[in-house]
Amino acid sequence: MHPGIILSILGGYFLFLVLISYFTARKATDNATFFVANKNAPWYLVAFGMIGASLSGVTFISLPGWVGSTQFSYFQVVLGYMVGYFVIATVLMPLYYRLNLTTIYTYLETRFGKVSHKTGSFFFLLSRTIGSAFRLYLVAVVFQVFIFDKWGMPFWVSVFVSLMLILVYTFRGGIKTIIWTDTLQTLFMLLALITTIIYVVNTLDLGFFEITREISQSNLSRIFFFDDWRSPQYFYKQFISGAFIAIVMTGLDQDMMQKNLTCRSLRDAQKNMFTFSITLLPVNLLFLGLGVLLLMFASANNIPLPERTDYIYPSLAMDHLPAFAGIVFLLGLTAAAYSSADSALAALTTSICVDFLGFKSEEVKPGINNDPAMVTPATGTRRVRSLIHIGITVLLFFVIMIFHRLNDESVINAIFKIAGYTYGPLLGLFVMGIFTKKKVRDRWVVLVCFLSPILTFIISLASEGELGALFMDYSAELGQTIDIFAAYIFQGYRFSFELLLINGLLTFIGLLLISKPSPKNTVSTQ
Repeated sequence: MHPGIILSILGGYFLFLVLISYFTARKATDNATFFVANKNAPWYLVAFGMIGASLSGVTFISLPGWVGSTQFSYFQVVLGYMVGYFVIATVLMPLYYRLNLTTIYTYLETRFGKVSHKTGSFFFLLSRTIGSAFRLYLVAVVFQVFIFDKWGMPFWVSVFVSLMLILVYTFRGGIKTIIWTDTLQTLFMLLALITTIIYVVNTLDLGFFEITREISQSNLSRIFFFDDWRSPQYFYKQFISGAFIAIVMTGLDQDMMQKNLTCRSLRDAQKNMFTFSITLLPVNLLFLGLGVLLLMFASANNIPLPERTDYIYPSLAMDHLPAFAGIVFLLGLTAAAYSSADSALAALTTSICVDFLGFKSEEVKPGINNDPAMVTPATGTRRVRSLIHIGITVLLFFVIMIFHRLNDESVINAIFKIAGYTYGPLLGLFVMGIFTKKKVRDRWVVLVCFLSPILTFIISLASEGELGALFMDYSAELGQTIDIFAAYIFQGYRFSFELLLINGLLTFIGLLLISKPSPKNTVSTQ
């Protein structure tokens, strides 16, 4: 594809986002607009935009290439999502709306205390920074390999420019702008998916029923795995993990819930969640089906596949499909890049401002006495908010550059693995708060929440026979003994997404150990 065409596409797309930002933020740039979009967002717009935010670059790029090694097993996780989204809509959303929260971690202060509030927010900041950086890194690497390397542009330049563009259109309007840009980005991702499927099917010269039969009869389309309970693909492990992944990565994540909290009412937010969750089923199934079609297309045309599965879809779309399909893919790829980072910038900014600096979503009226040395609260908070927004952009840049040097595994696995360690304490905190009436010794919460991921990591190493390696330098005999004992305990069981549950359980047990009898006026969800 000619560089001029690529630049025109990227430039036009970016200008369209800036135009959206101008119209959504021109009348109001206060905290109420930036944090919660004045709680006036149409639920159907939020629902459609959340599809793209949920998919991001991980599903768009990694999932089709993942099919070759894991078949359709990921759909077991997606089915579990449905249970998680139901819990979010019926348990978490009523709580958030009743307390009129701007950030969901404010609940932890109401329930336990200030340390719990700050600890929960910190783990969100850590989780979302890592997760969003991974997602943007994935797309940035694809851009670099298939486009910018051919122009001689260094990786850091392409990442820096991408983040600066995102900063420009989210700077003023925050979440209000993102609700509209997410809608556009979802549209382009789905358009790229459908266009690619149509072109591949036409190239294979197969009709709709024929292609459906080919996919269903392929050994790659196996969905359910019940034969080996020790396997990471075992149905109940993936289904249950999927439910909890949805709860923590949507219901306990400020990034995703901030969009839901912009709806006019709880009823609208619930309609948004139910619509969004149902739509995800066929969308994920289409991405999995695309994976089979791409492998069939490569086989039929004797096209060698890249060793890295994340590159399979980009390679075929950019180098082997017609130009129009490549252009649409490029738009979808750009949408995937921006959808993962723009809402993260707004959510991270909101969490720091509200959870750590005590900002309110409503503007504070200016002070009196007209002291020229005094900055009015409204003006001051907007200025600080802007500086934090810029600072988070810089932080994401450096985290992405670190990943560029260290990452050596499939990104989709890395994201869920990291989430298992960083979202686990949030799961334990909210379960303790919602489903018990116990109070905790607030000052000890931070210790529990840091120890739980460490213990989870040790358990993971033990199940994989790698814990003994930590002791080999000290004593080879001790290291071998530890691995033998671990092998006896786990009997070949390999952990996957369920590390999240273990982490949350360890946090919950730790909170029970530091708990004390709760007063009768404890906040509940009833």
